[in-house]
Amino acid sequence: MKVREFQTELWLPLPPEKLFPFFADAANLDAITPPWLHFHIVTPPPIVMREGTLIDYRLRVRGVPLRWRTRISAWQPPHRFVDEQLRGPYRLWIHEHTFELRKGGTLARDRVRYAVPFDWLLHHWFVRPDIERIFRHRSMALRMIFAQPPTEPNPFQT
Repeated sequence: MKVREFQTELWLPLPPEKLFPFFADAANLDAITPPWLHFHIVTPPPIVMREGTLIDYRLRVRGVPLRWRTRISAWQPPHRFVDEQLRGPYRLWIHEHTFELRKGGTLARDRVRYAVPFDWLLHHWFVRPDIERIFRHRSMALRMIFAQPPTEPNPFQT
């Protein structure tokens, strides 16, 4: 099984203590997930986030209906949490979210380790482009929600 990695980061103008509650509410996934995934949380609310929490979703990837079950495998508010796919389209999906205080705001990082069946065929043409597109949408949505215009310079770029 070939394990791949995707990483992205985004600076947001709130400290981790103010930003983390947004991520701690599973209902907010709807606001940052691209509409083309037809994402729906199946687990009835309220979902109490902590280590061991299970969340079930339905979504469509390229028109194919899928069920996805996530387990929160690490929960360290307001700095880190990890969700792992227990059931879904990937052989492996481990998504680590970290939140680090930087320049009066938060540097939010996503690190995803993943593996797919038929990697040699699917990864380059479908999986990686979809992951990149999903996280681009997520970044735009988070900037809009937390009022950081996309044209505002990133304080970490020179």
